[in-house]
Amino acid sequence: MTVYQKLLQATEKERNELMSLPLIQQGGKGNISLQTYIAFLTQAYHHVKHTTPLLMACGGRLPGHYEWLRTAIGEYIEEEMGHQEWVLNDIAECGGDKEAVRASKTPETSASMATEIMVAYAYDMINRVNPIGFFGMVLVLEGTSTAVATQAGEKLIENLNLPKKAFSYLLSHGSLDISHVSFYESLVNQVTDESDQACLIHSAKIFYKLYGDIFRTIAAEHMQE
Repeated sequence: MTVYQKLLQATEKERNELMSLPLIQQGGKGNISLQTYIAFLTQAYHHVKHTTPLLMACGGRLPGHYEWLRTAIGEYIEEEMGHQEWVLNDIAECGGDKEAVRASKTPETSASMATEIMVAYAYDMINRVNPIGFFGMVLVLEGTSTAVATQAGEKLIENLNLPKKAFSYLLSHGSLDISHVSFYESLVNQVTDESDQACLIHSAKIFYKLYGDIFRTIAAEHMQE
């Protein structure tokens, strides 16, 4: 069994719990309101804007024997830079105020506590625990996107009667992003240190819960609309 296979097997319970959340289930069918979609994009912005800084921090904290992984992180950074602007543009296309979200002027446009905690845990994992643990977050975000994003985007275009350009973030992080998962798998399989593997599995379990909490919060505030 490869490291990636061990990782998937060890986190199956947490992954299934995330994917069974009502908001993800309903979103995959396109059965959410415009305000719920904007709320999702708002929280996405508040964690996506940290992707590049987190990758840079992770690369800087890796020990010398992970130079090959630092090089790969450079590729990730090139691909991920500016994606937060895609999210803001989607908000604008939906009729939302993207500059208010950027500035976090109100509770509705700010990061929720769940989003703040997930981002904080990612920085803490890198700076205090083990930078390899950050790849637990990558597994959760990339894996969830490829599983549901394209389907959700296509259904929402139809159900919310919005233009395709209101879904640049979802559609770009869905099935078209499958190459990222293959790239990720090839990297994880080269992590031979057992303590690093254990940290990766542990952090992935935590990130599944933390990412799920973002959806739980959105659902509690918007699913009744």
